[in-house]
Amino acid sequence: MPNKANGNSSESKPNKYRDGRWSVPGKRAKGYAEERKAKVHKWGDKEGQELTPYEAGMRSGYLQCQKDHGGMFKYGQARDAGFSKREAGQMSKRPWKEIKDKIENAKKNKGGR
Repeated sequence: MPNKANGNSSESKPNKYRDGRWSVPGKRAKGYAEERKAKVHKWGDKEGQELTPYEAGMRSGYLQCQKDHGGMFKYGQARDAGFSKREAGQMSKRPWKEIKDKIENAKKNKGGR
C-alpha cells in the first residue's frame, strides 16, 4: 500500500484501456473467431504471438459483447436526439454519465418527451 508520508502516493492516471472502443458485435465476433481458431494474435502489438488461455477466454465475447451493445445503445440515443453521425460516434465512446444530460436536453429541444 502506498505511503503518503514518504511521497509514494499513487496519482490518478488515466486508464489506457478506457478509450471507449466498441465495434459492431458481428464484426468483432468474426475476427475473434479467426483468432481463437488460429490460437495466435492476428493484429496489434502481440501479432503472431500465441493466445494465453485468458486471452482466448476474453475472445469468447461475453465482456466485449456488453461493451459493444452499450456503445450501440449510446450511438442510437445520440442519433435519435439529432446529433450527426460523427458526433454520435464520439459520444458513444464516452461514459453514459457524461452524455446522458446532453442527450436528454437535445431530445427536449428537438420536441421529444
